[in-house]
Amino acid sequence: MLKSLHISNYALISVLDIDFEPGLTVITGETGAGKSIILGALSLILGQRADSKFLQINTEKCVIEATFDISKYKHLSIFFTQNDIDQDGNLCLIRREITTSGKSRSFINDTPVSLNLIRDLSFRLIDIHSQHENLLLSTQNFQLKVVDIVAQNNGLLQDYQASYRQWRTLQSELEKVQHRADKQRADADYIHFQFNQLNDARLVNNELEELETEQEALSHVEEIKTELFKCSSLLDNEQMILPLLKECIGSIQKVKVYLSSHNQWVDRLESAFVELKDISGEITSFDERLEFDPTRLENIETRLSEIYNLLKKYKVKRVSELIELRESYAQQLQQLDSFDEEIVALTKSIELHFNELRNISDALSLSRMNVAKPIENFLVQQLSQLGMPYIQFEVSFGVLKDFTEEGQDEVQFLFSANKNRQVQPVSEIASGGEVSRLMLTIKSLLAHQSDLPTIIFDEIDTGVSGEIAHRMGEIMKDMSSDMQVIVITHLPQIAARGNQHFRVFKDESGRQTETQIKRLNKDERVAEIAQMLSGKVVSDAALKNADELLQN
Repeated sequence: MLKSLHISNYALISVLDIDFEPGLTVITGETGAGKSIILGALSLILGQRADSKFLQINTEKCVIEATFDISKYKHLSIFFTQNDIDQDGNLCLIRREITTSGKSRSFINDTPVSLNLIRDLSFRLIDIHSQHENLLLSTQNFQLKVVDIVAQNNGLLQDYQASYRQWRTLQSELEKVQHRADKQRADADYIHFQFNQLNDARLVNNELEELETEQEALSHVEEIKTELFKCSSLLDNEQMILPLLKECIGSIQKVKVYLSSHNQWVDRLESAFVELKDISGEITSFDERLEFDPTRLENIETRLSEIYNLLKKYKVKRVSELIELRESYAQQLQQLDSFDEEIVALTKSIELHFNELRNISDALSLSRMNVAKPIENFLVQQLSQLGMPYIQFEVSFGVLKDFTEEGQDEVQFLFSANKNRQVQPVSEIASGGEVSRLMLTIKSLLAHQSDLPTIIFDEIDTGVSGEIAHRMGEIMKDMSSDMQVIVITHLPQIAARGNQHFRVFKDESGRQTETQIKRLNKDERVAEIAQMLSGKVVSDAALKNADELLQN
């Protein structure tokens, strides 16, 4: 339950501290006194986006702090553990700080957290029902949610949604594979042509460089033979390099006994002789083999032309890149065959998940239908006490064409408050006062089914008065036996039902107007309710009537 609320520097509030108790708390005050301001501050605690325009001028920051007693709600400990937030199991402190620049900071038990985390926690702690939320009653999503809460379908719905998301993921994956397969099939002829052209070329790494070298050699055979013959002659003919080197070696050998420190000269000269002799032999051998071959030159030039054309066509610079392209085309052609296998596997998996989804959906639908009659009976009983003696209420079910995130059920609340009138959708027939009463009974129904600690009604009694207001007060009082109920009201019949009563008012005695709140004692409650009954001029009869309301 909400234990306390602290507000500072927010709109017309400089500092405000409110302590709440279990049961039914009523908040009253004239229109414009600031009740909505307090509710707006509380909404920040529940994760609503901050707006710096609500900060008071000449203040550094606005602070809203709410303390909740969670000692009876042990299941909340899972939330704190999962999000690594300290907690003692008894109290939970939520704080928002908003600076004049619009920056906001959020804390749970003094641990900095994100706004989404505050929303997640506050959803488990408190529900604020304002007048505009009556519009939700006309939406099928809200109606379906009511049915699920009463049926306690949370676990079953989670299983369904997990199965649904997996089914949709597989469908999306199948669509992507089919799209890729269709695209590649459309390009199959082109890919086949490209692959065949590169494959038929029988490309080999380094082939281009080797052919270019051989082409150069064949194109200059005469020049090469002339120079090689000259080199061979210089090396081996008489009075040339090798004979002279051999004669030099002989001369050194004759005197080497006298050249002890330089006897390695002979070894080095012999090594040079052997190396030059080998070179001479290789040059001679190459020269003898080298002949001009016009057929071979023509073949080389044809092959080079083929490779050059391929390089130009595919806009690459190296044969290795052409080979990579060839392998890429081969892989794409191979994928065309594998796509069919992948599509068959995905189709089978989708069918299996569809059957699982359908089974969970059927169980979910059955669970929802099983609570339709209890919902109808409860609401008819409650609404008949709220001035609707001829009330008819039905929970109608339809089946959607396809599965959705919430199942395959279409739920619609049908309603009639008049005798011998056919039931119709709530959005088409219910008046404002009827919607208020219907929403209250639904909230009463949910209060008995959920673990929600606190609910706040912001003028849910709009459009009702007299005995109906009295009955609404009884329903709220009954709800407060299971949860903390806080109601902002203009009706004395409801205000008299509270375990505690606060009055919101404007204090204009200082330099600026301030919104204040005061907890009323018994005499002050009598005076406040009497004023609600008769207006500013409070009569003795109004005081007596107010006292009787409180006594009752």
